[in-house]
Amino acid sequence: MAANNPFKVLIYVVVLCVVPCRCGAPAENPACHLNIIETYEDYEYIQEGDIMIGGILSMNALMIDYMKESDAYKKRMCVVVLPQYYRQLVDFQLLIKIINYEQSLFPNRTLGYHIYDSCGQAEKAVRSVLQILSGTREPVPNYSCVANRNIAGFIGDFSSVTTVPIAQILSLFGYSQISSGATDPLLSDRVTYPYFFRTVQTDHYHYLALSKTLKYFGWTWIGIIRVDDYEGGNEHQLLTKYLIIHGICADFTIKISSFLDTTPSGLNEETRNKQIIQKSSARIILLCGTVSAASASSLSKYTKELIERTLILSYALSVNYHMMDYAMEIFNGSLGFMQYLAFYLHGPSLKPYLDSLHPSNNPKDKLLQDIWMQNHYCLSKDKSKNEHYKRVYRDELRNCTGKERLTNVRYFDDALHIPQVAFAVHIMTHAIHNMQMYIDQESPIKRKNKYNYKFQLHHHFKNIPFEDNEALNFYENGEFVTHYRIYYCTFVSHKTHMEIIGVLLSKGPSDQQLHIGPFEVTWKSNDSQIPKSQCSDNCLPGFRKAPNNRTQSCCYDCVPCSEGEISNLTDSEKCIRCPDMEWPSKNRTICIARTEIFLSYTNDVISVIFSSISVLFFLITVLILGVFIIYRDSPIVRANNRSLSFLLLVSIKLSFLSVFLFLGRPVDITCMLRNITFGITFSIAVSSLLAKTIMVYIAFKATKPGSSWRKWVGVKLSNSVVLFCSSIQIIICMTWLAISPPFQELDLHTYPGTIIIQCNEGSAFGFYSVIGYMGLLAAVSFVLAFLARTLPDSFNEAKYITFSMLLFCSVWITMIPAYLSTKGKNTVCVEIFAILTSSAGLLACIFLPKCYITLFRPDLNTKLHLFRNKSS
Repeated sequence: MAANNPFKVLIYVVVLCVVPCRCGAPAENPACHLNIIETYEDYEYIQEGDIMIGGILSMNALMIDYMKESDAYKKRMCVVVLPQYYRQLVDFQLLIKIINYEQSLFPNRTLGYHIYDSCGQAEKAVRSVLQILSGTREPVPNYSCVANRNIAGFIGDFSSVTTVPIAQILSLFGYSQISSGATDPLLSDRVTYPYFFRTVQTDHYHYLALSKTLKYFGWTWIGIIRVDDYEGGNEHQLLTKYLIIHGICADFTIKISSFLDTTPSGLNEETRNKQIIQKSSARIILLCGTVSAASASSLSKYTKELIERTLILSYALSVNYHMMDYAMEIFNGSLGFMQYLAFYLHGPSLKPYLDSLHPSNNPKDKLLQDIWMQNHYCLSKDKSKNEHYKRVYRDELRNCTGKERLTNVRYFDDALHIPQVAFAVHIMTHAIHNMQMYIDQESPIKRKNKYNYKFQLHHHFKNIPFEDNEALNFYENGEFVTHYRIYYCTFVSHKTHMEIIGVLLSKGPSDQQLHIGPFEVTWKSNDSQIPKSQCSDNCLPGFRKAPNNRTQSCCYDCVPCSEGEISNLTDSEKCIRCPDMEWPSKNRTICIARTEIFLSYTNDVISVIFSSISVLFFLITVLILGVFIIYRDSPIVRANNRSLSFLLLVSIKLSFLSVFLFLGRPVDITCMLRNITFGITFSIAVSSLLAKTIMVYIAFKATKPGSSWRKWVGVKLSNSVVLFCSSIQIIICMTWLAISPPFQELDLHTYPGTIIIQCNEGSAFGFYSVIGYMGLLAAVSFVLAFLARTLPDSFNEAKYITFSMLLFCSVWITMIPAYLSTKGKNTVCVEIFAILTSSAGLLACIFLPKCYITLFRPDLNTKLHLFRNKSS
């Protein structure tokens, strides 16, 4: 991230740049010094050439202040040289050497470099940039004291802390810069930093990759440890943003000091932090902020609390994996991210060149001497430096044999090494080549002139040769985009081992960029399986998350999906309602077809029973009709109008058959026919009984001498009564069908998970009009039959009609409340039962006595007996 106060550094540089200075006499003008109070020990590497490339690299991890009694000013010295960073310097030098040897890019020209070690300090980086631009030991801003020096561009530092102020200065002067490690999102501002490029992506992409990985493993409940500085605060804000987007919650966030804090307040803060970690249920801990030896040492104090937890490392710590040495027990079994870079330095000259790097062969290389002192404990020719190193490292130095090799130093020749700086140099040199080719093509006269790379070179950072004959191009924000590898870090024999377990692609659909596995690693958990880090257990399919009283969104309760809803994913935020024709399964994970409810011929026993009873009574009715036809001329059949008896039997027979319209799956046509059919047939039957009752009464009146009722005796009156009464019912039914006929209805709400396939009456008024009119006919017939029951009659048919109508009315009056209180196929059963019962009652009361006399008492079926009854 950015320096603590980069604007302060920039303002100071601007002040220096407007103060007049002259070469060769910096002491005469104090303004020509970057810092007149402090002096620095410089690690400088120069190779002059026709084209110069500046370089600011962090070779040391720490800068300390010291002052001798004889010194007038305080001195600052860089200590703790990092072998893997020195290897980047070696790659830089070697690539320039190869380019100059091959002469393919710059024929008749040579490349040179001017490199300084920034020690990871912004002030030192600013000073180094001005030293390179001015070409003097003491910087002379806005002026070059080296004749014919042609600086093309700069290779920037690894850290954003030093890169931001460098980019600010170089933007003023128009020099292009390529950084191999700065990830601050501010540097993507092309208005402020138009000449800045980098071979890495910003922290936005790093934390996006991190959040996606956490989400993949289901780690939604984490802890965060950040460095207590400006960069750590900014990174924490950015990290929190992406965690929220991916639904990940932080149980705690604690700060660790970026320096060794042994004060009472610092110790109290450490104790509080340990208690927070111990109480937390989070098994995954994220680290973010600036990586330094001091912050890594501060982290080692929490070994007991973190040793059983898995650490997720930010990109900065992944790149600086040497920092893990300070807390190896904690970092063992951690997860990190490393940008994939398919660029390597190969060739037969590589190993001999590395083997030649020795202090005896490079007496001016101070960093190489420091590496020998730190790693091989070799005495230096500088006695004061020997004393200082003994005081800092508290190790005894010795005279070395000269057989020590740089390739034996840990991390220098590590298998994980990627020449990031050399890659930046590769891009820079090809951009210079592209610019030369462009200028030579535009104006051949300029070939002899000196090239001015300021304000121009950045236009040529495109179509750079890369892997597999592909051209490298930077994005509009100056980034080189590539994919990231996710690795699992372990330590084997004190060596860092990183196993690649996944990759995050930079291109493609967002949900297809992350690819994990297969891998075999031993996780830091009780069963060596992937650790679980959640505030609440996963909600299984069939359940959904429901917020509880805790403020964190990752803490929730699992509640079953509501009726009619499912969830087929783990940790569903909400349930999905099934389509109307479907219903959740028992565990509410899938939608299945609803169960259809209707009186089926195959699945319902009651349907078989009703069908059998209907057929049985139909056959009985046919049999009785046959008996009446055979004995149609007998007195008992001819009494009371045998045509009405035949019509009544036919209507009863049709009533029994109408039951089949109520069975099976209802459709529109059966819905229209079922109520209409039984309504009309019963109306005909009841009308026939009404006509019979009227004829009984008229026959009695006609027997009196001189009675005027004789003219009504005959079939015309009875047929007219039946026709008239039936016609009214037919008109009611036709009107019902014309206005709002019955239709098939799917009832989805009465019983959960079922579809009641039933008939909707369409018009309730029409339905109850049919039933009401039928009841009216039955009531009138019952009253008349009841009044005529005592009249002298051969077979007392009025008495039987009275009983039949009493039964008929009782059945249908009872049927109405039962019909209204039932649903589905039970309603149909009520209707069928009413039809069968009332039809059977009519058949039994009216015709069974006559059949008994006809078949078993023929002595009563005579005119003599008939007249005797009448006379009595």
